[in-house]
Amino acid sequence: MENEKIIEILNDWNFWKKDLNIGVYRKKYLERINKLLKTEQIIAITGVRRSGKSTLMKQFIKKHIDSGSDRKSFLYINFEEPKFTGLLSLEFLEQIYQAFIEIVKPGEKPVILLDEVQNVPMWEKFVRGYSEKNEAYFIISGSSSKLLSKEFGSLLTGRWLEIKVYPLDFREFLEFKNLKIIDKLDIISKKIKIKQILREYIEFGGFPLVSLKEEKEDILTRIFDDIIIRDIGERYNIRRLDKLKILAKRYLTDFSCPISYRNIAKAVGLSLDSVERISSYMQEAYLIYFINKFSYSLKKQEINPRKVYCIDSGLINIVGFRFIENLGRLYENLVFLSLMQNGKEVYYYKEKGECDFIVKEKQKITQLIQVCYNINDLDTKKREIDSLLEASTKLKCNNLLIITDDLEKEEKVKRKKIKFIPLWKWLLK
Repeated sequence: MENEKIIEILNDWNFWKKDLNIGVYRKKYLERINKLLKTEQIIAITGVRRSGKSTLMKQFIKKHIDSGSDRKSFLYINFEEPKFTGLLSLEFLEQIYQAFIEIVKPGEKPVILLDEVQNVPMWEKFVRGYSEKNEAYFIISGSSSKLLSKEFGSLLTGRWLEIKVYPLDFREFLEFKNLKIIDKLDIISKKIKIKQILREYIEFGGFPLVSLKEEKEDILTRIFDDIIIRDIGERYNIRRLDKLKILAKRYLTDFSCPISYRNIAKAVGLSLDSVERISSYMQEAYLIYFINKFSYSLKKQEINPRKVYCIDSGLINIVGFRFIENLGRLYENLVFLSLMQNGKEVYYYKEKGECDFIVKEKQKITQLIQVCYNINDLDTKKREIDSLLEASTKLKCNNLLIITDDLEKEEKVKRKKIKFIPLWKWLLK
């Protein structure tokens, strides 16, 4: 392809001569990127497909242009551009860069943003080479947690910093719905509206495009299919896409529940080895997550059933049952996602009773959390409290929390203080 043609194609994706639609700014991620860019390391943006990585890159460019940076010093390349199909290679990437230098002529040290970079064989040699020569800053993105680990870690060790991008958290979701929460007064005065929006968040999830469009179910179905077919099936050369889809649907039906690979293998008609392997691919594509049953023995953690959670409640509802049938488990899934996004190490506890989340920091257990939608039922409340107290005694932790639909209070049971807080308010904390 001629250099002029390359630049013609890239012009549609870049800000060289025009502004592009950048959506709603995701401030917490932009602040993180700017902070890491100062280290002059390679920045890797990873996360599930359609979580907003591409838009975030464009927002980064627009912010810097508005602050006075030269438009021509930014090169954004989307490696899922259809016009580049069949051309992606290390040599073609080098040609793109040289065309940019020759024709666009950046006026300062350029920032190169490579979107879905895993589609280019040996991309890491290009990035490492120019980064080491201090010719450019690099921000790369990908939809696989293996982007910079097993496959490329040896080449980029010590030269990169990672930012994980997730679908919208609840506070971001409110902003996308033009409802900003600044202080406690906002939380009190806007309570009814916040709870209404929470229902939409639970039903359709937090993918940015889904939150802004009317065709929510169609978009969610497409996202699910793309993750299964492109990010898992094609990437790992899985021939039986029907079995892959059945396994994914099984996990999205059994979300917030303990699962056994052996039982799953029998149910979906796959070998135990295949289930273990494909499940790891689903985790690498950020579709699902597993947490272990807590034990001080690592061996016991590995042999016990693990609980499975999904990256987005909208995907659960489009693939599995309707949300109204699973509100309790959907609440639990949202709590897990919030804990994970905040960098918490979590487990579940199960002996006589079950405690949904054990939060561990370094060697210390810092909080025990139960999630209960219908806490007004006396039998349910007793069961949840008894399980929490059992875990508290066994694990020597007295920071006890029950996340509910709407109950907020403190209660003393057997000389232990238990806090109750509604999910909507906890998510805003």
